Amino acid sequence: MAEIKLAAAVRTEFGKGSARRDRRANLVPAVVYGHGAEPVHVTLPGHDLMMALKTPNVLLSLDIEGRNELVIPKQVQRDALKGFLVHVDLLVVKRGEKVTVEVPVHTEGELAPGGNLLEHTLTALPVEAEATHIPEAVTVSIAGLDAGASVLAKDIALPAGVELAVEADAVVLHVVAGNAPAAEAEGTEA
Repeated sequence: MAEIKLAAAVRTEFGKGSARRDRRANLVPAVVYGHGAEPVHVTLPGHDLMMALKTPNVLLSLDIEGRNELVIPKQVQRDALKGFLVHVDLLVVKRGEKVTVEVPVHTEGELAPGGNLLEHTLTALPVEAEATHIPEAVTVSIAGLDAGASVLAKDIALPAGVELAVEADAVVLHVVAGNAPAAEAEGTEA
């Protein structure tokens, strides 16, 4: 996974008014914390951060007053109506350090014929991986699965160095029988 470099400015003013001024200037308030260090309050360029956060579990390289910090997003707050970034919590990580993150589950293939439905019990799979080698997603083949079939966490092939952070028997995907079309269910009355 590539690192995305962003310039961060340390915040000296706090509170609702200051945060609103920052957002009007297309800056996003954020907190950088972790590894026993004091939290650092910063502002980040809004558009660049929004584009970076389109990649799940993105690795950010922040330039904070001349020192470089490697961080991953821990919590992202967005405006409920307009969707713009309100605040971001960033966790400091070190190269080689293992972190627990949720990786999106993607599916490929077609279910067995018969109108069955695929139920995503887990849309994201909790895994433990090295901070610089977090997979963007895991892919599961659902080709030919019939009603009643399940895919468990232990059935998913993970990249080297990535381990499950959830019980191995946790259900990730489940195939349920679909309802018959209304015309077939009612019969053919004329």
